[in-house]
Amino acid sequence: MKVFVSWSGGKDSSLALYRALKAGFKVGFLFNILNEEGLRSRGHGLRKEVIDAQAKAIGIPIVYGKASWEGYEEEFKRIIKELKNMGIEGGVFGDIDFQEHRDWVEKVCGEVGLKAIEPLWNQKYETLLTEFIDIGFKAFIISVKAELIDPEWVGQPLNWEFIEFLRSREIDLCGENGEYHTLITYGPIFKQRLKIIESNKVKKADRWLLEILEFDLI
Repeated sequence: MKVFVSWSGGKDSSLALYRALKAGFKVGFLFNILNEEGLRSRGHGLRKEVIDAQAKAIGIPIVYGKASWEGYEEEFKRIIKELKNMGIEGGVFGDIDFQEHRDWVEKVCGEVGLKAIEPLWNQKYETLLTEFIDIGFKAFIISVKAELIDPEWVGQPLNWEFIEFLRSREIDLCGENGEYHTLITYGPIFKQRLKIIESNKVKKADRWLLEILEFDLI
């Protein structure tokens, strides 16, 4: 089956892509929805240039939509209709256990005539994190909820030290409630490594963010 992968630039979409490839799916495209200006990802706030670099490092073309939260579903369906017309038969998503997320992707894909595929669904958090780390994925913490996670973790690698910190605070280990977001810089799906050269931490609303100022592919 030829599929697209819903791409956030973070750990869950990366592991979903890895598992889809291992299962024999032919991944034609990555897919991300940007903000209205088309400058940053709607979900994680990543600069488009960073996501472009990830796609180049992986070697799979990426397609974008642009939308507000209010227009997100309409734009999502518009883009996946175009992908269907290009031979795509399904979409791969990185949901783990939020039923409302799975219900939504099954609904929008179903309305267009595509199959929604959830490679991580109902897996134990520790199983997913162990696989992610053991197979060689590299990720950095790029966003945290300020009231839950100390700002010094921003810019640090996703590793067992961070996971133990989450456990000690009784915070969701995979950040399924948006407690933290990650940026993938390397792993078994990558042909090149994304190197962060310059960055700084900023606080916006209730979150600490890593603003990536300069990067390269090596």
